[in-house]
Amino acid sequence: MRLAESKGASATTAADAALEALIKDDEGKRAKAEKPADKSGTASAKPDGHDALNDESLYPTAAQCGECHKQIYEEWSSSQHAYASISPMFHKFEQKFQDLTQGTVGTFCVRCHQQVGTQLGEARETPLWARSQISREGVSCITCHRVKEQYSKVNGERRVEPGKIYEPVYGSGQQSVIKDVLANKETYSVKTSTDGRGNDIHKGMITNDQITKSEFCVSCHQVAVNLGIKLEIVWDQYRDSPARKAGVSCQDCHMGKVAGKPDGYSTAPSAVVGGKEVNPGRKHANHRFIGPGYSIAHPGVFPHNTKAQAYSIKDWLEFDWRAGWGTTRFEDKVADGKIKVAFPKRWADALDREDARQILDENLKKLDERDKLRKQVMENSSHVDGPYIEGTPSVGRDLAFSYKIKNTNTGHNLPSGSLGAQPQLWVNVALVDPDGKNVWESGYVDSNGDIADLHSLDVAAGRIATDQQLVHFQTKFLTTNVKGTDREMYLPVNFDIDPLPHLRPPGVPTTVLNHPPLVRMENRSFPPLGEKRAEYQVPGGLITKPGKYQLAFRMRSRAEPIYFMRFVRSTKEMEQSMNERIMNFHSFAVDIEVKD
Repeated sequence: MRLAESKGASATTAADAALEALIKDDEGKRAKAEKPADKSGTASAKPDGHDALNDESLYPTAAQCGECHKQIYEEWSSSQHAYASISPMFHKFEQKFQDLTQGTVGTFCVRCHQQVGTQLGEARETPLWARSQISREGVSCITCHRVKEQYSKVNGERRVEPGKIYEPVYGSGQQSVIKDVLANKETYSVKTSTDGRGNDIHKGMITNDQITKSEFCVSCHQVAVNLGIKLEIVWDQYRDSPARKAGVSCQDCHMGKVAGKPDGYSTAPSAVVGGKEVNPGRKHANHRFIGPGYSIAHPGVFPHNTKAQAYSIKDWLEFDWRAGWGTTRFEDKVADGKIKVAFPKRWADALDREDARQILDENLKKLDERDKLRKQVMENSSHVDGPYIEGTPSVGRDLAFSYKIKNTNTGHNLPSGSLGAQPQLWVNVALVDPDGKNVWESGYVDSNGDIADLHSLDVAAGRIATDQQLVHFQTKFLTTNVKGTDREMYLPVNFDIDPLPHLRPPGVPTTVLNHPPLVRMENRSFPPLGEKRAEYQVPGGLITKPGKYQLAFRMRSRAEPIYFMRFVRSTKEMEQSMNERIMNFHSFAVDIEVKD
């Protein structure tokens, strides 16, 4: 297809160090959280006087679990769950949220994104490099498999049971054969205490059947603020959906064998212990937790890679992977004196750079594989018909046409997830004349990569025109401004007019007003099996010659808009990484014969 690309923002440049923002911009605010290094040289983020329950050894890491559950670890390592704590965008958003509300929200955000770290007593503003490994793992193995009670509360209200690697885990109980392994410890070369030889394993598996139900996901995927506004509304959408009526769970689509479709599960060993497959025909839940999200972190930091842990986060942030450090081509030029680089001390040795490059290549491959799954889940969850053209296309005559876009997902709206600023989903359509020239387009982006709506800085500056025919499905909030009229915002906080923004509880129950006073939601997503029509009209003055035209269509998805990233003071590198992995799907073009 031949679509006009971004007006100066082709989204092909990338971030050298997306997490650099955590060092430069927030260091002053976060420095207070760093404690003196202990004997091992690792900074401690725990408050003084923490008790035994705050002992890191009582919270096994995913890397430890991966010793036996290698396939699951590899799937999880590039997932959005694994990204939850590392995401530089999360940290920027969370810090801005704290600033806007004068810290009144406390651990509201980190108790989902860094639940174990929060339970360990790590201060919410603690930077990644001062956190424990289990905290950096975000939503890790034990975040789900050490939860013994059935919870249906929102906002991350769950307890992870402390216990060393040897303590039992909680799971579905389906076809568990852990007893057989424990009865043959020598055969499998395992141990359930510090004594003896072999891999450390848990003493057993205790059934918590909620782990297979959608209710298990509610705690972190239904998020409300004290205004009564819901920042994440997936559970509300699901509980009234055709999927729930049919008995289809969140896990069936997001952990099944086909991305975004409840087409069953693959099979795989539950573990490989002592080189032996355990229960090889068992139902396998895919721990990639397939969805449209993606990483903008430095690829040495994410995906998780046990080899990468040989270097610190700060070391990785100094590694210029975009410049080609560690590649044969780059290192040959350095050796020949054709390139002169003042390498940081940690990366002064070419052999270290080459070793790091091998790890980076592994991680980049994982990210590319996830991009393919992201595209699958969006294409499996939606369908596009069209174009439907009105009349006979003719020179000098307006060309009216439309597309039908359907949400084929039976479980929740399209898009879903966090509301407000993100995610973005929009339609990009272009008309290309017989000479290959773009004569008209909707869904174009500005020089920053933003769609050309009222939030575009280029539109505000008059550098490009507002896209009057833009079709997008991004939810916004409407806040009441000084003159009493509504203004579209990306957070339910009117920070532009309030010198001290504060999320104030309503004086009247929201059930009376249907929305909190002065704030309401403008939802453009469409419900399960819902359909929307995207309608367009090309002015006749742009159709100046007869012949074969092409009408090109694609849908585009991005985790965050750039204007919002700037609002939370993201770096240019973060913006570039966000644009780099914009997803295009349902891309196609049709020929149109224009008569004279």
